[in-house]
Amino acid sequence: MEYFISTYGLYAAYILVGLALLLAIILPLISALSNPRSLLGTIVGLVGIAIIFFIGYSLSSNEVTTVYTRFGITESSSKLVGGALIATYILVIIALVGIVFSEVNKIFK
Repeated sequence: MEYFISTYGLYAAYILVGLALLLAIILPLISALSNPRSLLGTIVGLVGIAIIFFIGYSLSSNEVTTVYTRFGITESSSKLVGGALIATYILVIIALVGIVFSEVNKIFK
């Protein structure tokens, strides 16, 4: 019984996860294509995140220390990780400013 569950149960789980992933991608696209104007907010958000990542990537350094080389980190991957970290910091700061602004705005209403 354990062999059956571990073999066929895993395959069934893989199939169900793949089906869920496929449906999670396809169904919103079908909905969005029926109302293309709803895609505008998504596109603006993705472009904004891409701009923030580009800013972070531009500010990051490509420094590689001896510790990095032991793990196979190259200059380009160091710059990519640094850019992702800086972009994360920028997004966290934007979120915190938004939270503070929202709370201050609630006080005056």
